[in-house]
Amino acid sequence: MRILVVGAGAIGGYFGGRLRQHGRDVTFLVREGRAGVLARTGLVIRSVTGDATLPPPPTVLAADLHVPYDLVLLSCKAYGLEQAMTGIAPAIGPQTTILPLLNGMRHLDLLDARFGAERVLGGQCVIAATLDAHGVVQHLNPLHSLTFGEREGTPSERMRSITRSLTDAGFDARPSDTILQDMWDKWIFLASLAGSTCLMRAPVGDIVAAPGGAAVTLGLLEECRAVAERSGHAPGEATLQRARSVLTEAGSTLTASMLRDLQQGRAIEADHVIGDMLARAERPQDGRSLLAVVYAHLKAYEAGRARVPSA
Repeated sequence: MRILVVGAGAIGGYFGGRLRQHGRDVTFLVREGRAGVLARTGLVIRSVTGDATLPPPPTVLAADLHVPYDLVLLSCKAYGLEQAMTGIAPAIGPQTTILPLLNGMRHLDLLDARFGAERVLGGQCVIAATLDAHGVVQHLNPLHSLTFGEREGTPSERMRSITRSLTDAGFDARPSDTILQDMWDKWIFLASLAGSTCLMRAPVGDIVAAPGGAAVTLGLLEECRAVAERSGHAPGEATLQRARSVLTEAGSTLTASMLRDLQQGRAIEADHVIGDMLARAERPQDGRSLLAVVYAHLKAYEAGRARVPSA
């Protein structure tokens, strides 16, 4: 199976690198600068599950992409999706499957409209990773799962083929027949975590220790749960209990990656993670909604960032 991994940053570099390390036919679609780094240093992964220094992997620039691939692993940020879709278009043939690893649900509509729903699987990953200043993929804890499946949950030959390619490749590959519910479960947790830690500019433990902090976080979780239920994907009680436990753990240093991006003046996924959740909500988008407060806060940050030419 010929696999095109879109990007060789933290997510694409990690999962694509592990696939390459275990003998899979992987090519990275990258920008010129990243291609140069990979050509000089190879693909370097530092991880508690095992380091890897791989020879320079095959890379391709969007302008040089002319042939279809069997599987396109889409690991870009949500705000880069439009550009990514334009870039991968020459790689999408009649038999190509697209496996997106973006947060939320909005990207499915965009990919369906551009390439057809029949080509797009559901997918998500759970990993804490970052790309350091030297271009090294730093995997920060033992979690490294990639979950994927047909959105209607039915078995298929392509799922069997993709499962064979992704299994035993140095990470936890998890085929799922409930992938849309899995994606919603992750989204409500992530929106609650990102919303609370960005709003408070603090990790979970500090928020819980603050007067009324836990109530804000749990209020966000309840709003997100209600949106999921309204959309036909209400989370189970066990899922909610795990989320409540993580989001209210005393002393926890957990933050969302969105907060780290915000603190470093980077672009953030405000519209995709928070804005789209709010747009699906039944209640008015006003000050009585915690999601609305968070979204206003993030959009104000984006407005200020847009005025800084070097940001």
